[in-house]
Amino acid sequence: MTGLLTILQHADSAFPSGSFAFSNGVEGLAALDAPLDRGGLHNVVTMALRHRWTTADRIAVALAHRANDDLAAVAAVDHAVEAATLAEPLRSGSKRNGKALLAAHVRLATPGAADLRSLVDSGDALGHLPVVQGFVWRARGVSEADAITISGYTTASGLIAAAVRLGHIGAVEAQAVLADALPVIADISGPVLADAAIESFTPWVDMAAARHARAHLRLFAS
Repeated sequence: MTGLLTILQHADSAFPSGSFAFSNGVEGLAALDAPLDRGGLHNVVTMALRHRWTTADRIAVALAHRANDDLAAVAAVDHAVEAATLAEPLRSGSKRNGKALLAAHVRLATPGAADLRSLVDSGDALGHLPVVQGFVWRARGVSEADAITISGYTTASGLIAAAVRLGHIGAVEAQAVLADALPVIADISGPVLADAAIESFTPWVDMAAARHARAHLRLFAS
């Protein structure tokens, strides 16, 4: 029961991770008049999960989790995420979000969090969100499989919450989109091979995020 409650705690949008400030490309897509109703948002979330999360974030979470307290290994995963994230706004957003999550865990005295923050502050690590997630969730006793599941869920829920805040979909319909995303997450949340490469291919989202970064008015940082 404690394990389940720990999972719920870290998947909760109320956890002070800083994720509310990032749309991860959704605001940029909205500016391009992409359909973000129930059907359109479902397509966006599915695309992000299948072509970015499962091939990049899922792997980074697992590898950072396996690194345990080997900070050099964690830093190597961090740099692989940096290399695989082509759009600068998404790179900077991931690092800002990761550093916010790490700061929360430093304040919570999560084992190893202060050491990782020192590594990030020195520039030897970068603090990308999925890397920080894998590291701190392991330290909190979350299994690798559950850490992957939390990451997939928070990715989908974060994209959907951004669409709600932008006024493109109502809260009830948003929950229907999230319910539709759960089987997708389950389908692509399998074990990560030791030699899995971190890669991402979401050109539409990348271009939307790049345009969004130059916008004069915006609600989200990414």
